Amino acid sequence: MVEQLSEAERAEALDGLPDWDWDEARAAITRSFAFADFVEAFGFMSRVALLAEKADHHPEWSNVWNRVEILLTTHDAGGLSHRDIDLAALIDALVE
Repeated sequence: MVEQLSEAERAEALDGLPDWDWDEARAAITRSFAFADFVEAFGFMSRVALLAEKADHHPEWSNVWNRVEILLTTHDAGGLSHRDIDLAALIDALVE
């Protein structure tokens, strides 16, 4: 079973993910991405989908034209886990 991060672990992990925001109500992290157009946004989503499938950890997300909103939480853990942090770091690497 995947364990939820403690408050201290979460704070430390989020220090390494400065573009992600903590959503207290959903016990999740979120990030917004903007791209030149829909094709670029969709391509990004496809790359994230491949990472997520390989990690067996899938984001909640939405796409409107050139924007992609991603929310990461581990439902089995009841909140944020190392799986979310790891996937967020992989997603960040796609846009750096």
